[in-house]
Parts: sequence; C-alpha cells; structure tokens
Amino acid sequence: MAADREHEPDTAGTAPAPGRRGVSAVVREVCEQGRSVELLQRSMAFAALFFVTLVPLLIVIAAASPTRGGGISQWITDGLGLSGRGAEATRGLFASRGQVLSTTTGFGIAALTVFGISLMASVQTVYERIWQLDRSPWHAVWRQAIGLAGLTAYILVAAWSGSPWRRSAAQPALRLTATLLGGLLFFWWLQHLLLGSRVPWPRLLPGAVATMAALAGLRYFSRLVLAPLLVSNAVSYGTVGAVLVVQSWLIGVGYTIYGGALAGRAITGRRAGPRPGVPPP
Repeated sequence: MAADREHEPDTAGTAPAPGRRGVSAVVREVCEQGRSVELLQRSMAFAALFFVTLVPLLIVIAAASPTRGGGISQWITDGLGLSGRGAEATRGLFASRGQVLSTTTGFGIAALTVFGISLMASVQTVYERIWQLDRSPWHAVWRQAIGLAGLTAYILVAAWSGSPWRRSAAQPALRLTATLLGGLLFFWWLQHLLLGSRVPWPRLLPGAVATMAALAGLRYFSRLVLAPLLVSNAVSYGTVGAVLVVQSWLIGVGYTIYGGALAGRAITGRRAGPRPGVPPP
C-alpha cells in the first residue's frame, strides 16, 4: 500500500489548469474592475462626448470628401444593422453635404478638433485606470490628437468600405477586412498609443480581440432590439426618438470598448502588469 501511495500523483497543491481559470475568473474580475472603473458612468460620458464632439467633425470630413461614402451616418446605420425606414430616419439626423460645406468655417473645424481631443482624453483615463497606471503628463496630449485622427480614419474607412464593388463577390470581403481586421489593429494600436508604451504589445492583443468580439455582439443585439425600436421611436417622437436610440447605441459602443480592455486585462492576469522601469511618457 505504501508503494502504491508513492506512485500516486500529488494533486493537493496543483494549480488549476489555465482553461479552468478562464470564464468564471475573467467574468468575476471584469465585474469587479468594472465597478471600480465606473463602467456605466464612463460609457455614458463616452456616448455624450462622441455625439457632441466627434459626430460634427465626421460630418464635416465626410461632406468635404470626394468619395461617395456616407461618413458617420453610414457607420451608425451599419452598426445598428438598419435598413429601409430605420436607415432613412438615421440619415435624416445629419445635415446634407451642401448645408455642411456652406456653413462650415476654418475656426469651426479647429474648435471641433480641439474639443474632440477630450474624447480621447476620457478613453486614455479609463485605459490607465484599467491597467492601474499613473496619469500621463499634460504634454502627452499629442497622443490623444493622434488617437483622434486614427479613430476618425477608422470610422470613415469602415463606412467607405460598403461603397466600392457594390453587389460583387469582392465587396463583402472588403467590408469584413476593413471593419473587423481594421478594427482589431486599430484598438490594439490605440491602447498602446494612449498608454504610452508602458504595457507590452502582446498583453494588449486580448483586449483588442475582446473589443471586436463585443462590437460584433452589439451589432447583432442592435439589429434585433434597437433597430425596431428606432423605427417605432422615429414614428412616435420624430427626430428626438431617433436621437435617443442612437445615443443608447453609443453607450453600448462605450461599454464594448472599455469592457473589451477590461476583459483583456483579466485574461492576461494580474502578473501581466505594466512594463517595469518604463515611466509615463
């Protein structure tokens, strides 16, 4: 019997397999950190800042573009999975190209750009809280400006990708590449940029993957729930009803961006903290 016990594996102090830590531990940590980060309030602030600062800037850029892309209206329509009456109600929220170009001034564009940086500053603050990093100094605002330019470019490219080669076999592949692969690379790069290279690239990749997976889930949910709600609200309450649904969707976008980063932080584990010895930029 003693000899048999000698050959028995010692499992008392064995750590659980990585796969078993997975779902329950990640969900628990995301919920705990979500409360500490104030995920709901941060997502609502993201939606408000996006609608007030970035949407007008995207409208101006799309109006001045020589391409036929719909800009912000096309991106929101695709994100909500709208078609028919719902798409028309969303496009009706935004001014026509002629109106935009006739009323836009250089000072207005500069003001929109400056205010748009506040959106990136908000995202940077949440990323730093997720990774428990010190706040970057004021002179690192150039990172926020580059992040704003990158976000604007990604949205415009994602909206434009639905126009070329329409009704051809290559069009879905182009759209999928621009939206999913482009989004994955963008959110991976955005985290690294706003965190000032204080977290290594490999540790940021799970957050980018989780963000894109959450955005795909949000689109499916929006198509089932928010799209019919937008049509009914547009009929009952007019423009105000459509705006409320779009704002609700933007809150969901904020949840996916911040929640994806939280999930990536939980997946890498607490040992995967910031790179030691790297000061704030």
